[in-house]
Amino acid sequence: MEDRLKEHDTRKDTPAVRHRKACRLNEKNITYNPASRLTSNGEYKRLPRRDGPLGTPCRNNSVYTLVVVFVLSVCTRFYKIAEPTHVCWDETHFGKMGSYYINRTFFFDVHPPLGKMLIGLAGYLTGYDGTFPFIKPGDKYEHHNYMGMRGFCAALGSCLPPFAFLIVLELSSSNPAALIAACLIIFDTGCITVSQYILLDPILMFFIMGSVLCMVKFNTQSLRPFSFSWGLWLLLTGVCLSGSLGVKFVGLFVILLVGLNTVSDLWMLLGDLRLSLMDFGKHLLARVFGLIMLPSFLYTTIFAVHFIVLNSSGPGDGFFSSGFQSRLIGNNLHNASMPEYLAFGSIITVKNLRIAGGYLHSHWHLYPEGVGVQQQQVTAYMHKDYNNLWLVKRPDDSDDYTGTPELVRHGDIIRLAHKETTRNLHSHYHKAPLTKKHQQVTGYGINGTGDVNDLWQVEVCGGKNGDPVKVLRSKVRFLHRSTGCVLYSSGKTLPKWGWEQVEVTCSPYVKESPNSQWNIEDHINPKLPNISLSVLKPTFLEVLWESHIVMIRGNSGLKPKDNEVNSKPWHWPINYQGLRFSGVNETEYRVYLLGNPITWWLNLFSLGLFVVMATVLAVAVQRGVELQEQRKVRYNTLMKGGGILFLGWMLHYLPFYIMGRVLYYHHYFPAMLFSSMLTGITLDVFLKNLDIIFRPSIAHYFWRGGHSILIVGLIYSFYHFHPLSYGMSGPLSDHPASSMAGLKWLDSWEF
Repeated sequence: MEDRLKEHDTRKDTPAVRHRKACRLNEKNITYNPASRLTSNGEYKRLPRRDGPLGTPCRNNSVYTLVVVFVLSVCTRFYKIAEPTHVCWDETHFGKMGSYYINRTFFFDVHPPLGKMLIGLAGYLTGYDGTFPFIKPGDKYEHHNYMGMRGFCAALGSCLPPFAFLIVLELSSSNPAALIAACLIIFDTGCITVSQYILLDPILMFFIMGSVLCMVKFNTQSLRPFSFSWGLWLLLTGVCLSGSLGVKFVGLFVILLVGLNTVSDLWMLLGDLRLSLMDFGKHLLARVFGLIMLPSFLYTTIFAVHFIVLNSSGPGDGFFSSGFQSRLIGNNLHNASMPEYLAFGSIITVKNLRIAGGYLHSHWHLYPEGVGVQQQQVTAYMHKDYNNLWLVKRPDDSDDYTGTPELVRHGDIIRLAHKETTRNLHSHYHKAPLTKKHQQVTGYGINGTGDVNDLWQVEVCGGKNGDPVKVLRSKVRFLHRSTGCVLYSSGKTLPKWGWEQVEVTCSPYVKESPNSQWNIEDHINPKLPNISLSVLKPTFLEVLWESHIVMIRGNSGLKPKDNEVNSKPWHWPINYQGLRFSGVNETEYRVYLLGNPITWWLNLFSLGLFVVMATVLAVAVQRGVELQEQRKVRYNTLMKGGGILFLGWMLHYLPFYIMGRVLYYHHYFPAMLFSSMLTGITLDVFLKNLDIIFRPSIAHYFWRGGHSILIVGLIYSFYHFHPLSYGMSGPLSDHPASSMAGLKWLDSWEF
């Protein structure tokens, strides 16, 4: 061992092996390169054990550092986790949804179900009985056991710094770089805050970071294809990908990151002429199974469990189709029987197919003066009610239904008479109350009398002339015969004169959309044979498809409410504005979601530094500049390891610029994790390259001192800003006696 170990030269090294930093084994400066341990078949040879402190491999130092990182992470996440003892911010939603799982009550949310299921499971296993109502922020938990759900989220949040440490260690082989990345997350007040409450964010970030860690570990196994460890990391990557998407659709971004990495990996394998096409096919099929088929199966299984557990009627029924509702115990459609086909003389309810479109509804109240014509109001109502009932009549006002019932078919002309008030569904050229380009819809006439503006043509979507209208299953549109418009639920809420129900209009834009599509839900006609609705229940795949359509529409429909602060994506990297989690005034216990300014601004600086360094190095290499061996290693670490993290940051940040939904500050935190890991690599490579300017001995002191200053600075800034996470009381920051006095560096911060 007096000479350097001979480099492995019989096969290509992977970047993760080729770029590992040399590790001193003893006082004689013997250099250890992991590639030298590889045999011709890709297996690792055993090295003789060395005794004494100088013979301890540097890997042990990483293990000790990882333990410290984990302990600090747990301590910062679990400190004061029980406070405040009331509901904070979105705990209102996700705590309530956890309760729904415990009670097996169906609900609707715009996100996939895994995160809420895990919250509910954590609560159930720790003794929470699902009875707390979670009505609004500030409600006291009192005797209810909420600690299990908060503790579960904090436990997953505690895994983020260790994951970051391991990822950066694999990409850079630098213990200091990995430690910097971990400390940026450990001492970030924002990461602590989102990890301490009953939220989806720590669960989502756990699976995202798990996906990246498993992907990086799998990349390091490329010299051992089809070995146990190679297959294990591949399968674990797939498991974490399904978890990411199963919590929020934002998980698609990390799926794209892993997909791009896989395509690059397969492209390199295709270019290896020593690899036969048969072996390449095996690599391709293994990745298809591990990264596509397995995640798809697990993701589908999540929804199967979701539908099995939530089998009772609840507040989410109205968001879904009538066929979907017939599956739910306690819903009026469950195990019900009614005629299968619509006929003249039937009494029906008509449900709009858009999210929260409501039931076609009317009541005795008239439109107020100045709002179209003062005729009877027609609205869409979200709840089941007697005023939702309508009688299907022939166009000639004939009320003779004594004979064999005549089915209503595609293309037929009908009148719809409101059962309670006997007025006909009516439209005319007057403007709608809120959607001014649409026409007003009213109730007109009495006891069946009316005019030609009461006539509507039935159109079965996707049907043809003569097709009957099926209860629950047919999507139907009602075309106004006189004006050519289509019956439409705008989704807009009427003022108090309209009882804050949903506006119904007649739209001149006849293109098919959920707003203009309806289905027949309740159906009463004693002259028609009844069938059990169980035969009309949708299949699992139909339910799965419908739930995704509803979630996607729900996401796109999330718009800022009146007077609600809508965060902008450009606000996030600069830490421009936080978010109130709890409390507003000095008499309340206040928690404010805001990242540690030093961490976030250092990350922003490092993003720019990475771009500059990568550009300069790429141009230098392209121009034929010869790099020394150490600089080649640093170059590859920056370009490949840093490149993966930079791509991850862009994928998790830039798409928000094109999203039309309401955005919040916490949406940036997955991207923040990538920028923190990139900061660790970028600053480490930058400090190492100071030997270009200074003598190696001096540059080494700068490298050591730079890391020390960074860590001390992070701890010091955390000491000052930690009340943001752990709670503030008393005077606000503009008062000299405040615990945050002098720390409101931006006017946009609201603590």
